Amino acid sequence: MAKSYLSEEHEIFRRSFRKFLEKEAYPFFEEWEEAKQVPKSFWKKAGEQSFLCPWVDEKYGGSGADFGYSVVITEELDKVGAGAGGIGLHNDIVIPYIAEFASEEQKQRWLPKAVSGDMISAIAMTEPGTGSDLAGVKTTAIKSGDNYIINGEKTFITNGYSANFVIVVCVTDPNAVPKHKGISLIVVEEGTPGFRKGKKLRKLGQHSNDTSELIFEDAVVPKENLIGEEGKGFYYLMQKLQQERLMLAIGSITASKHMLEMTIEYVKQRTAFGKPISKFQNTQFKIAEMATKIKIGETFVDQLIADHMEKKNVVNEVSMAKWWLTDLAKSVANDCMQLHGGYGYMEEYEIARRYRDVAVGSIYAGTNEIMKTIIAKNLGL
Repeated sequence: MAKSYLSEEHEIFRRSFRKFLEKEAYPFFEEWEEAKQVPKSFWKKAGEQSFLCPWVDEKYGGSGADFGYSVVITEELDKVGAGAGGIGLHNDIVIPYIAEFASEEQKQRWLPKAVSGDMISAIAMTEPGTGSDLAGVKTTAIKSGDNYIINGEKTFITNGYSANFVIVVCVTDPNAVPKHKGISLIVVEEGTPGFRKGKKLRKLGQHSNDTSELIFEDAVVPKENLIGEEGKGFYYLMQKLQQERLMLAIGSITASKHMLEMTIEYVKQRTAFGKPISKFQNTQFKIAEMATKIKIGETFVDQLIADHMEKKNVVNEVSMAKWWLTDLAKSVANDCMQLHGGYGYMEEYEIARRYRDVAVGSIYAGTNEIMKTIIAKNLGL
């Protein structure tokens, strides 16, 4: 069914991007999973074909495209595998902070290279002792002359190992009351004295989505790398979390649809007791239940995308979509693996990877428990 927010131009773009992925991603994805990283050569090729940050203004090398193109890219990347999600994070979660809150000089420094694939970005929020509570970050950035001296540690950072620059959420005023008024965003570039990357973290799933620790030990960062104003970092983060969680909802519904499609094909071919297992009532009921829930979720997400493109505030609805659709993806993965039988547990079948990859959806971008807290608060509870 055609999406109201997508035009023929979007679909032409989709076909072009899919063709690119069929040549440059699908044949190599298992290698990327083994290496625990999408190679920088792929980023460069994607940049050359205008598949990185297409929404960025033309004067910085982008195409000035609307959010619909980001939706297409997210959907097609998720069909390849969730491990390619670091590109979506770069495109639609990290770089928007630069585009909206950075100075003109900073935009000139980072946006063209982010669009071309010459620079890969990351955002460092989570710390070993701080997850969903962003106001509780401990990493400090203390002014010293013309620099900030940053100390602290971040963990679970997507693109952390590959990144050429990282937006670091840190405390610039330890005495601020309330605490969130002391938080700022500062860009730390690769090669900065006192900044080093830890090892690639070994995760349950999303293996090609490189994830690492970042360590700051008296890291010396020019004060010109501050994004926007000091003390406004928390507010900037809150402004962008709607899009981050919407991107996750889009990825989750895409993964659910993909898992259902592959399972329908499988149950038609697999036989038991002399007939395809698609002919058993239990199989049909399970497939029907999943198809119904996925259609409901897709309808909701489509409306949220349209609202987001119209600049509407749908934070509450996006919080609903984030928790419900990531939980749905886990449920679909479980049922689809069950319908694959013993083969679903084998690495050669894609459903095994999908089962692992969707598990983290309920945790990152704010846990599903936090989503429910936000919803409850907005309902006046």
